[in-house]
Amino acid sequence: MESSSSKYFLILLAIFYHINSSSASRNVPSKITASTEFIKTSCSSTTYPTLCYKSLARHASLIQTSPKLLAHASLNVTLAKAKSTSAVMLKMSKSPGMKPREADAMQDCLEELSDSVDELRKSIGEMGLIKASNFELTMNDIQTWVSAALTDDTTCSDGFEKNTVNGKVVRGQIVKIAHMTSNALALINSYASLHA
Repeated sequence: MESSSSKYFLILLAIFYHINSSSASRNVPSKITASTEFIKTSCSSTTYPTLCYKSLARHASLIQTSPKLLAHASLNVTLAKAKSTSAVMLKMSKSPGMKPREADAMQDCLEELSDSVDELRKSIGEMGLIKASNFELTMNDIQTWVSAALTDDTTCSDGFEKNTVNGKVVRGQIVKIAHMTSNALALINSYASLHA
């Protein structure tokens, strides 16, 4: 017999997945443009090219064919995913009936995600300040912060047991953030290499 907290969690999970899957499917442009082709080609050099393209194609009109805007957009979509996942996890952490090990892992993960969000925010802020005179130093800072965010994401997912419902759900969302962060770092590195 399921407890009321398990039912609450499953309902919350269903809503979370519905929102994520429906927003992803309706925001991908149907026609191929120079911008979407640029995104697809750029994403092919990332570790998770399909995720990269799906998360960025809806921003094609803003990105156009700019490597800088592509890297910037990648950071922004990763930050948005990290923030929304963090909000859902915060609600989950307050639900009654969570096992002590899961509650501890959730708290640790929320702290790691908070650090990741801060690092992504700093990176986004710095992307807006890049000039020829400070390019190398600024890019080094951005690469360091995004690498740290990736480490935080990975550390977070490692704390959850794979064989529990909450563990599988949270790990899945955190792994997606880690993949998006990895893609953002690849696009940032690609942009940096244009100025090397």
